[in-house]
Amino acid sequence: MKKKLEVLFSNLCCSHCKSEFNEDSFIIKREEPGLTVTHLVCQNCGKNFGVAFLGFSGIEVKDESQLALEVQEGPEPISYDDVIDAHRFIKNLDEHWAEHLPKSN
Repeated sequence: MKKKLEVLFSNLCCSHCKSEFNEDSFIIKREEPGLTVTHLVCQNCGKNFGVAFLGFSGIEVKDESQLALEVQEGPEPISYDDVIDAHRFIKNLDEHWAEHLPKSN
């Protein structure tokens, strides 16, 4: 899984020191079918990028380079209230976490 994470983040670098992420940048916190929870830390300067929840179920990739993320313009930065709301939501997740995912048609 660490190799897939390295490929996923291969187009990105540390926003502080501009070092590339490598296999040691990812600390896998939890793995279960369809979900990987990983912690991302720059191995050069130690900047902590937090935790990412990644779901890979049902994805078939023949060329792993297709996984790479790209930086795009997005919405406004999250607020302190957004962080508190997310913390409360994640704290209350249980083994039925998948029920919170959108239903596919």
